[in-house]
Amino acid sequence: HQVPGGLMDPLQYLPDGRSFLQQTIDFIISILQGKLLTNDNQITSKISNYQLYQKAAFNHPEYYPLNQSVSRELYQPIAPWMGRLILPTLEARQRVKGALLEVYHTEVGYEHLLGQVVNVRWSNDEDLQTLIQAVTKDVHFSAEAEYTSKYEGLIHPTRLNHWQQVNPWESLAGSRPYDDVVVMLPESVVVKEDNLYIDSQPIEITGRFYGLVKFVACVNQPDLWRVVHLKNGMAEVVSMPEVVADQNGCFPSTSKDIDKSPLNETGWYIYGAPDAAGRFVVESLAPRVLLRLQPEKIIWGKKPAYEYIRKNTWENIEAKKGQISSVLLNSEVNDWHEGDRALLLHVYGGIGGQKKEPAAASPIFFGHFAYGIATVIRDPLADELRFDINYYQVYSHNSDGLIAGTLHWSKYMGDRQFGWMGTRPVADILVKLDPYTGYYNIDGEPRSPLNLMIRQLEAMTARYRIGDGTGGTYVGPANNCAQDSNQALFASIRQFESMVKANQDLLRIWSEMSPRQGQRFKQLIRLKQELKEKIQPIGSVRSDWQENQYNLGLTLEDEPMRNLIMGIASWRTMLPRLASDTIVEIFLKHDAYVWVLRTNQVGGYDPDIEPIAPITF
Repeated sequence: HQVPGGLMDPLQYLPDGRSFLQQTIDFIISILQGKLLTNDNQITSKISNYQLYQKAAFNHPEYYPLNQSVSRELYQPIAPWMGRLILPTLEARQRVKGALLEVYHTEVGYEHLLGQVVNVRWSNDEDLQTLIQAVTKDVHFSAEAEYTSKYEGLIHPTRLNHWQQVNPWESLAGSRPYDDVVVMLPESVVVKEDNLYIDSQPIEITGRFYGLVKFVACVNQPDLWRVVHLKNGMAEVVSMPEVVADQNGCFPSTSKDIDKSPLNETGWYIYGAPDAAGRFVVESLAPRVLLRLQPEKIIWGKKPAYEYIRKNTWENIEAKKGQISSVLLNSEVNDWHEGDRALLLHVYGGIGGQKKEPAAASPIFFGHFAYGIATVIRDPLADELRFDINYYQVYSHNSDGLIAGTLHWSKYMGDRQFGWMGTRPVADILVKLDPYTGYYNIDGEPRSPLNLMIRQLEAMTARYRIGDGTGGTYVGPANNCAQDSNQALFASIRQFESMVKANQDLLRIWSEMSPRQGQRFKQLIRLKQELKEKIQPIGSVRSDWQENQYNLGLTLEDEPMRNLIMGIASWRTMLPRLASDTIVEIFLKHDAYVWVLRTNQVGGYDPDIEPIAPITF
């Protein structure tokens, strides 16, 4: 049979580009998800959600002119450095050595770069360059990537097909058909001859500025809302255009009755930018009460804390639609300080109701897992401590154009068109354990296992963006979002242990001069051992995890029995909710502080959807 990519063995491949084994697996999954596969002779192209969303002008970066400004009394920039990534042409690649950035905002002293297109590159840090080399690949689309991109409405990096040595800058800038990826750069930006150099992955964001408001009422036009800024009581009219519905007719968010939401009293963070008329457009939202360091409830004790996570986090979520919860476990509020970082475990559930998503057609919904980082910051608008959240999304290619990488709350959760806050129930569990999330003094430099995990996840997401050169990443039983993310957790502790033990004098110095660091390190090793025993109770540590290999969600086609056995051996990480519960339980046993943040389709009210909890055992 002729399939995308050339002639294939008819006994091995079917006309849609999948092997017989893979189609069998897909058929079984489709039954579990309540779908039916048809044998239509006519193959038609499916439009993606991303293509649908492009119909709205406010979803395009050019809708927000660079010559517009905002009141610094009412709004703050999301970050010192922001801009739109532009993929260089094939001819310009060697000169650019990274990607291009249309600059939206700069640090003080570099305002001359506003509106300019500059080169953004990686720093010369030795460890970073090693990572870059490891994830830089030639890209040649597989038959499956060609097929799913053309016929199934998945967004692949089509502009990168047949490019050689694609680096992480290019894979991020070229992940979509258009140059519409807006990012903020990490704090350590070095400017040399108007070229920008950074030492960690840029963070995808929505908007350029944010404010803190309470919605008062909808005015004459349905997309205009009168708001009051909570910082000084000033009133303003902002725009909240109606978003575009997805393939299932489900609207990713709605502003209907947002002024009547129980979350409106304490206010919303609004993210966006002014349009051509100078009116601020709300592109993204975040409920203030969710992110502030003021929990609704505190639960003491390891056992009651885990009981809450295991039994209460997801209970009765249908009745909690439109609500949030913030519960602190095993600690006091004053145990959390400005600058503290927590490991975030993210799980989302399904979209049910009249406009349920296809994956929720059966009673079984697996959900999605990711890690993130929550940092305690002092917000200048509210003058209070709150969490600033970034997600490290190990995400396969999809219809929404969601790109694997580092995504700020404003992009991944709060974005009114592309985010999940309005449609999905979400649990973000923040874990603070000093031996893992804190710093050690090694040769006069602060080092943290958490930083090593970030590096691991940056490498994983870069490879996901291009499918390790195949153009597509697909989930299988041995590798999925939960298992690949947890590989990064395991690898970070193992790498930190090797770093410490390679320094023969370090443990002696800690023992004699800094016993607390030595004790924390011993606790870290005990944590690693328990993670190993719990995550993979069958057999020894997975060879791919021990050797730090990345299989990137490959299907069963290559080594079906080996991959299936590997998946079963680490079965606790196959289910996102179970993986999250297992990891948190282990951290709690080692005296971690935990904060549980829950949202249930919050924002405006949509009667056509209901939240679905992810399955667990």
